[in-house]
Amino acid sequence: MSDWHALQATQVTELLKVDPDKGLDDHDASERLRTHGPNRLNCRSERSPLLRFATQILQPMILVLITAGTVTVLLGEWVEASVIFGVVLINALAGFIQEGKAEAALMALAESVATETTVVRDGTHRKLNAIEIVPGDLVVLASGNKVPADLRLLASKALRTIEATLTGESAAVSKSTAVQLIDTPLAERQNMAFAGTLVVGGQGIGVVTATGVSTETGRLSQLISQAPVLTTPLMRKMNLLIKHLLLVILVLAALSFAIGVLRGEATFDMFMAAVALAVGAIPEGLPAAMTITLAIGVARLAKHQAIIRKLPAVETLGSTTVICSDKTGTLTENAMTVREIWAGMTSFSVSGQGYEPSGGIVNVEQPATVSGALREVLLAGVLCNDARLLREGQNWTVAGDPTEAALLVAARKGGLDDTTLNTIFPRLDELPFDPDRQYMATLHEIEGIQVICVKGAVEKLLPACTSMLDSQGHELPLVSGVIQATATRMADDGLRVLALVRSELGPNQQLEHANIGSGLVFLGLVGMLDQPRPRAIAAVRTCYAAGIRVKMITGDHPGTARAIARQLGIIGYDGQALTGGELACLDESALRKAVIAVDVFARVEPEQKLRLVRALQANGEVVAMTGDGVNDAPALKQADIGIAMGLGGTEVAKEAAAMVLTNDNFATIETAIKAGRGIYDNLIKFLVWTIPTNAGEGLVIFTALCTGTTLPITPLQILWINMTTAILLGLMLAFEPVERGIMQRPPRLPTAPVLERELILRILMVGFMLLLGAFGMFELALYWGHSLPVARTIACNVFVMVEIFYLFNCRSLTQPCWVNGWFTNQWIWIGSGTMLLLQLAFTYLPIFNQVFQTAPIEMLDWVSICTYSTCCALIVEVEKHWRLAQRKPHKPVHP
Repeated sequence: MSDWHALQATQVTELLKVDPDKGLDDHDASERLRTHGPNRLNCRSERSPLLRFATQILQPMILVLITAGTVTVLLGEWVEASVIFGVVLINALAGFIQEGKAEAALMALAESVATETTVVRDGTHRKLNAIEIVPGDLVVLASGNKVPADLRLLASKALRTIEATLTGESAAVSKSTAVQLIDTPLAERQNMAFAGTLVVGGQGIGVVTATGVSTETGRLSQLISQAPVLTTPLMRKMNLLIKHLLLVILVLAALSFAIGVLRGEATFDMFMAAVALAVGAIPEGLPAAMTITLAIGVARLAKHQAIIRKLPAVETLGSTTVICSDKTGTLTENAMTVREIWAGMTSFSVSGQGYEPSGGIVNVEQPATVSGALREVLLAGVLCNDARLLREGQNWTVAGDPTEAALLVAARKGGLDDTTLNTIFPRLDELPFDPDRQYMATLHEIEGIQVICVKGAVEKLLPACTSMLDSQGHELPLVSGVIQATATRMADDGLRVLALVRSELGPNQQLEHANIGSGLVFLGLVGMLDQPRPRAIAAVRTCYAAGIRVKMITGDHPGTARAIARQLGIIGYDGQALTGGELACLDESALRKAVIAVDVFARVEPEQKLRLVRALQANGEVVAMTGDGVNDAPALKQADIGIAMGLGGTEVAKEAAAMVLTNDNFATIETAIKAGRGIYDNLIKFLVWTIPTNAGEGLVIFTALCTGTTLPITPLQILWINMTTAILLGLMLAFEPVERGIMQRPPRLPTAPVLERELILRILMVGFMLLLGAFGMFELALYWGHSLPVARTIACNVFVMVEIFYLFNCRSLTQPCWVNGWFTNQWIWIGSGTMLLLQLAFTYLPIFNQVFQTAPIEMLDWVSICTYSTCCALIVEVEKHWRLAQRKPHKPVHP
């Protein structure tokens, strides 16, 4: 049952068969523990370790390596085979370990509700581990407690809880025992306390309605486990590309074998030639290069305070088209801050960030004089307050309600120290915050007078006021219309508005609610909010310039969400927010349309966050989802890349995410996307560089077989070229810096192939140039009377030299090769120099001549090879220039 909030307290206790005064007896509790099980979550993995490891081996990327290794075994090349199979094992183990870490999300979730709590059994209070709690138990709550299970409250005295991890609501939630409507959203069920949330004020008693997986937190664990482990956009495309490559390679190998046999060649010779073609065409270094490139990207992002938990997620950042961001703590400071004070018919602005008491109070761009009504507002805010400011090193934290903490910080900015004021004017009595009356009152002696300080809702306190203070602190007749209009304006700006009032208590009187009913003096209004991070505003602007839409998905109030979204630039002044209640009425088709048109979603529940992410993905978007709470975990796992907050985030959110921000700053996401785009660029550069080599080698052998000529290169020579160049040349592209203007490009379309048409044409062009150069110079060498080893050595060096020159072409796929500077990537030069030295050894050292069947060549041969390689590089640059001239400029998207 999930409608406990809509039942009377007596109905709840009757249904749960519990005495509301004495609780359960031990026998009944034991029986229920056997029936319902321990109050914890099931965290066992459904897949065995062996199956998880097998899944890593059967990936197409790994199958390419296995195929290449098998071929080298058939050729008797045990060293090369050992290297290839070693890479297979390393890749598989890395994926196996990474997937195991991802499954720790449910373990972290279980720990989030493990705590000691006080229950009433047999009429006595007992301390029990939360794991022993059963439905029907009476739980006693006090400030500082973690709620151990879902509770229907039977008694509440100023009880307030922080539910941000579950609902996204940043402010403390006041609790009551009143019956709620059956369709009341989760974030507004004031008569319920939920497992894993924190009590920050007051006391209460509740009866356990759900434990373990039946709680709201447990329901989220099921959503996490049901969310599929998505492959990244690049991996999906790469798997498809590799399947196509393998198909083409097998067809060409079979065709070459058939042509040779039909021409009367020996079957074994043709089989070995077909194997040579396969070895030449298979990009053996591709999977390893991708893994290393992604790992380099991970290291780069770590320097920008973004920790990647799942390696393929690095490139997903570059594919992102939509960022779904939680508001609290990501786009905002996750700290309530007073932004405006209205006192003495004057509006004052308050500067500063978060709970650090730096900043000031300003009136018309000048520092305000803290006196009169302004001082009285700050004084009342300090005295009528249960929170405390704490300094831990360089950081300021709070104990208590964030709203009350904001009042203390504002007072310090005005020069009033809360510790000193509470010592001078100690609290004599108090009326705790009452959710029904919506105010709190405290009694103090100030200059010999018993003064009542009150803070609360404007609509509750204003009718009880008969006068107000002017700017000098003198009493004037109340101008309620102006006050109400000011409060409305502040609320429309997204501020949470509190009224501060005071009254005097006569001799021999006690502080009672009757004292607050009339005759109050209105002091002023305080407007506060969890304000946007300054860097987040610039980051949102950069994302829109890059063609990435930002959508706010929060459990907070719609008015607050709209105001913050306007300040961030996510929506315009007339932008609207869609609420969770409105989302619940939409079918999947309508929801897919809504996620296109709307950028702010408020009062959203966990399942609805999941629905929103899925709707965006159904529209073909690549979704990045940020969050910090338990309520965000299912959507974080569902998204193409989940991004959790490292400082304020729960362990559940971190384990479900693919990336963790160690500074909880949205601006870091923009930096990470920029780095992700650069990583993706470098992966594509490697592809565009390596495939022509493999294609050229395959074409050379295929042409030789079709024309009946001797193979220009042997299988062993092909392995030498592929393995050495992939490591010393291709991998150097992983160190390429991010190209200028990368965040002015539109995001890649999710439906776009991994290689665009113009890049495929370039690959074919370079492949045919390699065919022409290697095959042509091989035949010319034989024609001029050179031996077969010399001719093959010339052909091998044509491949290597063209690859070196073409490597510089690939430093930018669209711009001239020198656009990033000749020496911004020193590894290109180191790799090229090392490759040249190895190629000289390959050509001139006797041991290499013996192993690879090569022979020394003359200086004139080198001149011809270098001249041809230079011509190839120039042709590629001319082609790039022609393509660049035809490109249309990108227009940024706007909210």
